[in-house]
Amino acid sequence: MPTINITYPDGTVKQFEQNVTGKQIAESISKRLAEEALAVEVNGDIWDLSRAIPNDASLKILKWDSDGGKFAYWHSSAHLMAEAIQSLFPQAKFTIGPPIENGFYYDIDLGDYTLSPDDLLKIEKKMEELTKRDVPYIRSEISADDALAFYKNLGNEYKVELIEGLKTNGDAITFYKHGTFTDLCRGPHVPSTGKIKAIKLLSATGAYWRGDEKNKMLQRVYGITFPTKKELDEYLFQLEEAKRRDHRKLGKELDLFVFHEISPGAPFWLPKGMIIFRELEKFLRSELDKRGYQEINTPMLVKKDLWERSGHWAHYQENMFRLEADETIYSLKPMNCPESTYVYKHALRSYRDLPLRFSEIGRLHRNEVSGALGGLFRVRQITMDDAHIYCRPEQILEEITNLIELVEFFYSIFGLKPTYKLSTKPDGAMGDAKLWEQAEANLKQALVSNNIPFGVKEKDGAFYGPKIDIQIKDALNREWQVATIQLDFVMLPERFELEYVDIDGTRKRPVAIHRAIFGSFERFIGVLTEHFAGAFPTWLSPVQVAVLPITDSLNEYAKNVFQQLKENNVRVEFDERSEKIGYKIRDWEMKKVPYMLVVGEKEKQANAVSVRQHKKGDLGSQQLKEFITKINSEILEKKIS
Repeated sequence: MPTINITYPDGTVKQFEQNVTGKQIAESISKRLAEEALAVEVNGDIWDLSRAIPNDASLKILKWDSDGGKFAYWHSSAHLMAEAIQSLFPQAKFTIGPPIENGFYYDIDLGDYTLSPDDLLKIEKKMEELTKRDVPYIRSEISADDALAFYKNLGNEYKVELIEGLKTNGDAITFYKHGTFTDLCRGPHVPSTGKIKAIKLLSATGAYWRGDEKNKMLQRVYGITFPTKKELDEYLFQLEEAKRRDHRKLGKELDLFVFHEISPGAPFWLPKGMIIFRELEKFLRSELDKRGYQEINTPMLVKKDLWERSGHWAHYQENMFRLEADETIYSLKPMNCPESTYVYKHALRSYRDLPLRFSEIGRLHRNEVSGALGGLFRVRQITMDDAHIYCRPEQILEEITNLIELVEFFYSIFGLKPTYKLSTKPDGAMGDAKLWEQAEANLKQALVSNNIPFGVKEKDGAFYGPKIDIQIKDALNREWQVATIQLDFVMLPERFELEYVDIDGTRKRPVAIHRAIFGSFERFIGVLTEHFAGAFPTWLSPVQVAVLPITDSLNEYAKNVFQQLKENNVRVEFDERSEKIGYKIRDWEMKKVPYMLVVGEKEKQANAVSVRQHKKGDLGSQQLKEFITKINSEILEKKIS
């Protein structure tokens, strides 16, 4: 029997018989590993443990603690749920059922029937019953014609549409079967249904077929599963906490922003929300000024010609808002990058001028499908903290190092630690392959030389260049994509024929670095709102201090306190309501104001204030001047607690 070489993650190479399975390899390492294994990563792709490996390969055994292991686990759970639904609702037509970041869903056509919360409990109970059989997930490859015949016989037009697309593209068609359920699926799956333990179905919502509102509305059932009940209980607790922190709920309660159907996907910023917006803007601008950026502003409405030249018309047109005037087609800009080239080309550039760092806080518009809109996290009107750096090739490392330093500094202000991933060339990318290789090598060098640990997101770069994607984890340990650093040898330099005069008098192409530090104001404020549960750091809080007189007779002194705070640039409100002090304290605690200054007769006589801090309670009496000095220091230093 021929042998193949299997390379483990630590570089060790071992020989196995050809067509060895991941399960057999796991068993050769240890019995415990074989029991805990859920799937296997073969040359970067996730496979079933039972799938034969025909050739030399790099291999990693995937357990629950890996992203790939969870992917297989939740994918298998979606199929288990579909089998349970099929047994309870035989009329169901299944469409797609993928794993997602946390759990899984399945989109289902149930005709005129709408699932109720009681139905979800029945499906959940049926899943628990089915998992006890511990039957295997069995993969098979079949012809497109046989696959079409199978689903036409079932009357499932959704799967027929999917298979016709696969047939057109020449993709392999695979089915998975477990128990009584068979599904069109590329996999992977865990070895058997018995691996799936703790089960919870979370909700049933509406979802258009393929996300298009012109198509039929289906029912999307969300669920989550874990290997243990303890993990499920912890997740459900976290889910309740996430609901409490939901930025849409807090935005309304704290008077930060509202949404209205008159403009879907675009927030109406209220005065208090604009304070947060402007404080972030002010902070960002001050840091960019220190780092040699020059701020620009470019038009919002641009002719189609620009987008054709940049490549956006070919690669991004479906996400652009288009309109016609004077027999000319225009678009609201979805990105700032192409227009920055006109600023660059405004003058003849010398090697001495580079790097040029053009920042732009610009309004963008992207035609997101209505079903994808979600509070501040997915909007159609975006305010981007953008910049484009034009530099010589030998300046790339220094510029990206500077950007990494800026990212680290910026997120440290909020007590957040960035993590990094290198996103490589996607399918259908624009430009010369050699330029892509060079750009990816430059980004990797920058990460390595700065001792930055990083993962790799294969084929997840922009269509014009690779990028460093930067994530953070919030107070609930949820991961958010925030900053990005993109290296572009192709779109801006080549397509817009950018040049600089080098030291020898020759004309050369600059390199363009696209970067955003927190992505968009909208999304970042949404993340911060949930991370801090609406209790923003003092420097960012719309109201920093509330002055609370105990009785109306103390209003005059309280107004004096209010005025002195205001004169010292503290955002302060004066509560002169004729309410009991306990009521006022509870009310301002609900409003999450950082400090409350309670004023009684004793404080008046001593020219002092009784200080209460949000969530920490009574801090005792302080001289007013002392408090003003402390809070101004806290604001200036941007302390987070």
